[in-house]
Amino acid sequence: MIIGIDEVGRGSLCGPLVVGCVSLKKNKFKFKDSKKLTKSQRISAYNNIMINSKFHSVGYVWPYEIDKLGLSKATAVAILRALGNIDILRHQILIDGSYNFLGLKNVKTIIKGDSLNQDIAAASILAKVTRDKLMSAYATLYSNYLLEKNMGYGTKEHYLKIFSNGLSPIHRLSFLKKLEISL
Repeated sequence: MIIGIDEVGRGSLCGPLVVGCVSLKKNKFKFKDSKKLTKSQRISAYNNIMINSKFHSVGYVWPYEIDKLGLSKATAVAILRALGNIDILRHQILIDGSYNFLGLKNVKTIIKGDSLNQDIAAASILAKVTRDKLMSAYATLYSNYLLEKNMGYGTKEHYLKIFSNGLSPIHRLSFLKKLEISL
């Protein structure tokens, strides 16, 4: 089995980093990188992935874990959580990007893999839709940060909301400490 892996939320100021893992059945659908799809196209593709995959899963790392471990180790943890109980040594693992977070020989990295490989593209969609749903739920809990618009990323509005409201429990302190240094 070939398993494509991609993550979303790596550069976010708050919320989790989410890793999607997908192994597609042979199918007629062609998936694109999640960043190249509209929200409605992503949701439609997400539904097709749920039907047309041999395996799909997500793994999360939470802001406090990112703060404690650093981004690279936290990404590896999210990948392992997404892979769950799969015997990963028996499968070909394809990771979007240039870094082998697992350090295994059966892992291949593909720069722009979400544009070049269907399993990775599907993983990118799975991770993006999953994280967006979670961030939309957080937007109701932490309405002072406009999370429904910025999804936790460092927009000008988001920074202004942080300066006026302080931090929420889902903000990543390690990212914001860098911001303090630059002020």
